[in-house]
Amino acid sequence: MSDQNTNDAPASPAADENHIIAERREKLAQWRASGNAFPNDFTRENTAGKLDELYGDKDAETLEATPVQVKVAGRIMLKRVMGKASFVTIQDLSGRIQLYVARDTIGEETYADFKRWDIGDIVGCAGALFKTRTGELTVKAETLRLLTKSLRPLPDKFHGLTDTESKYRQRYVDLIMSEESRFTFVARSRLVQSIRNYMNNHGFLEVETPMMHPIPGGATAKPFVTHHNALDRDLFLRIAPELFLKRLVVGGFEKVFEINRNFRNEGLSPRHNPEFTMMEFYEAYANYRTLMDFTEGLLRHAAREALGTETFDYQGRALDLSAPFARLTIVEAIRKHHPGFTVEQLGDEVWIRQKIKDFGEEVKPGGLGSLQLQLFEASTEAELWEPTFIIDYPVEVSPLARASDANPEITERFELFIVGREIANGFSERNAPEDQAARFRAQAAAKDAGDEEAMYYDADYIRALEFGLPPTGGCGIGIDRLAMLLTDSPAIRDVILFPQMRGE
Repeated sequence: MSDQNTNDAPASPAADENHIIAERREKLAQWRASGNAFPNDFTRENTAGKLDELYGDKDAETLEATPVQVKVAGRIMLKRVMGKASFVTIQDLSGRIQLYVARDTIGEETYADFKRWDIGDIVGCAGALFKTRTGELTVKAETLRLLTKSLRPLPDKFHGLTDTESKYRQRYVDLIMSEESRFTFVARSRLVQSIRNYMNNHGFLEVETPMMHPIPGGATAKPFVTHHNALDRDLFLRIAPELFLKRLVVGGFEKVFEINRNFRNEGLSPRHNPEFTMMEFYEAYANYRTLMDFTEGLLRHAAREALGTETFDYQGRALDLSAPFARLTIVEAIRKHHPGFTVEQLGDEVWIRQKIKDFGEEVKPGGLGSLQLQLFEASTEAELWEPTFIIDYPVEVSPLARASDANPEITERFELFIVGREIANGFSERNAPEDQAARFRAQAAAKDAGDEEAMYYDADYIRALEFGLPPTGGCGIGIDRLAMLLTDSPAIRDVILFPQMRGE
């Protein structure tokens, strides 16, 4: 059996892959015997997308009258051998372009070699542009070289990687075969760059803080633990950069941000990956209402940069980021989506516990504020399709947020929900050292009682606060979830190039 392809279709998925690989290895051995099988002296000068942009609308007569010499390179995706002349389509990151390969032009020996090349091989070509009778922009090959021999066959072009798990494990193949996947990750990169530009243009300084922490802090989450041999001590992969960024505000860096990798030892789901990307920013002399306004503007900017519009569809349903984002308390949000629940009932801990069970969730220990939040998460969070800030979280679930002057039971905190998912979390920072120390002690007690996600006591952070943290607001935005939103991706693994997977 041979995987020689004389038509548009790559090797059948039903073919014996091991036999195909063996054949390709034999071809590679023959090319090694005749010279360098993996040369690195071909310099590409043109990309498919740019050539189409510049010359795609030119007619055949114009290209013939003024020949345009080009040098392109890419992976063979289609190959049609027709006697003394053939057509090949190659692909680079910018798109695809067709090559016309004639025996009389490139020479009989090179043409004989070319006929044995396979779908998936990477080639370099120099020649002149022309238009075929069907009007397709094509390079007439004057020289053609094999640059990299592909040893494994690509999936069938009509189906790509149909197995979802293989798509995530073999992202390199997914990117070769799927234009949609390539678009998603190019869009993600542009999204991150647009956020970085927005922050820089608003006077924020980008910084880098440690990824290995002596004490995990800045969020309530279970950390990953590693060990430093030279220091003979355990360290924790960061769950959030928050406490280090606020140390910088103490030091006088009044507007800072970091686009960072965080690690939380939690399960896998369509919304969660244990390694994920966030952007956190902190501004002195700002509060949580200031940051809600800023976050709203940032997300609109990101949508305009990524999509060219603030109104778009997500998973077949319309979404509008142009209108002012709603702002509701936890109780207001529950009652809006469940108008049958009364204010009296939402103030009754016994009633709330039962209602949480009615929604199929386990009741966690906590006071009234914590129970209201649990009920919100069970009953209402998934209903928040349009952008909604949930504000004024209870103190007991917000250990780093500043308590409200008007009501010491709640904090100046918000979470932003879009399409039923948390996108951002921000608050006015707790900057009174003795107050923060008391909250840390309460968290430490909860950890001793068995809460693996409770915070540790961070004595150095308290020391930093004792030097004086100005009134400050801070916010974290989930980059992965924002990328899901703006690329119409249903799962977080669709926007992470190499998501965590179970062992094969």
